[in-house]
Amino acid sequence: MKKILKLNKISKEGLNIFPLDEYEIGTEISIPDAIILRSYDMHNMELPASLLAIARAGSGVNNIPVNECSEKGIVVFNTPGANANAVKELTIAGLLLATRNIVEGIEFAKSLKGKGDKVPALVEAGKKNYAGQELYGKKIGIIGLGKIGVMVANKAVALGMQVSGYDPFISIESAWGLSREVKRTEGLDSLLAGSDYLSIHTPLINETRGMINEARFKNMKKGIRILNFSRGGIVNNDDLKNAIKAGIVDRYVTDFPDDEVLNMDKVIAIPHLGASTEEAEVNCAVMAATQIKDFLEKGTIKNSVNYMDCHLDQNSNFRLIIMNKNIPNMVGQISAILANANINIIEMLNKSKGNYAYSIIDIEEELSKETIDAIYRIDGVIKVRSLNLKFN
Repeated sequence: MKKILKLNKISKEGLNIFPLDEYEIGTEISIPDAIILRSYDMHNMELPASLLAIARAGSGVNNIPVNECSEKGIVVFNTPGANANAVKELTIAGLLLATRNIVEGIEFAKSLKGKGDKVPALVEAGKKNYAGQELYGKKIGIIGLGKIGVMVANKAVALGMQVSGYDPFISIESAWGLSREVKRTEGLDSLLAGSDYLSIHTPLINETRGMINEARFKNMKKGIRILNFSRGGIVNNDDLKNAIKAGIVDRYVTDFPDDEVLNMDKVIAIPHLGASTEEAEVNCAVMAATQIKDFLEKGTIKNSVNYMDCHLDQNSNFRLIIMNKNIPNMVGQISAILANANINIIEMLNKSKGNYAYSIIDIEEELSKETIDAIYRIDGVIKVRSLNLKFN
């Protein structure tokens, strides 16, 4: 019986992925094989020795001690793209909020409560203060052309906007999905200089933290409207405040408000609603649960943030999984031990990512404890698993 520790409320559609006769799921499991969570902060949590995998039903993994997990051979999964449509839709809403003074207009309308028959006339007299612009024909720059960025870019094209994108690491899949009307810019500065709107869709990593700063603001068109549905730390708050005061930024729409941002003018703050739809929560839960199940049962890795994607079609009922430091001659040493134990390798897949490597090896028969122990004694080996696969 495999055991799954649940640290947050997870959609039942996701949990139903785990067969009840093979999995135990609960919030009080002390020796879990895997953990599934959303926003629970694991940084002060002691990682059980039994733990093999952690799946975050969402894209960000700042709440998970990824480096510690890598060292202990714990695969960390996220669910990129599962909430992409939800974030895309809110970003488009953000475009309209930034352009048409909708929030201010609604507040004005609310202020007319109790005015009785005077309300229609007051509405007509006051509406001129909330006149906005149209999106059609305006220029928008998209930073980050992953799944969400591509969807936003394509929708902006459909709205009649002139769209440019910047992503030096765009994937082939994203490139295929991008409208031909989207112009790709080679440099971020040129994107900023020509944009009426800027929409940010890049992860928060060391290289992107504070990337929208004083120098970037100076290169922007005066009156630019910025949408940040990625992460708050990408925009430097102090520099943003100064850019708003200087009239460089006309509106800043963010899904990641903090106290500093909430005290700024020209800010439309949304309480992190990007992925807060029933559909997105279901999609994330199903993807996270499926990734855990495939990993525990087959050793398959997909959408891991600390180990490489690995999939090997089943060639036998017996499978060996090895996680190790990425150092020379590991495969040779493993193969030698299997040969000495008269174990025939049917098929093998070995991949590395940074400091770590991962092998899936289909073999003719189940390994003995002695052979597994011999593999563990190889310097650099982190974890060894022997799987009995269901009959193919």
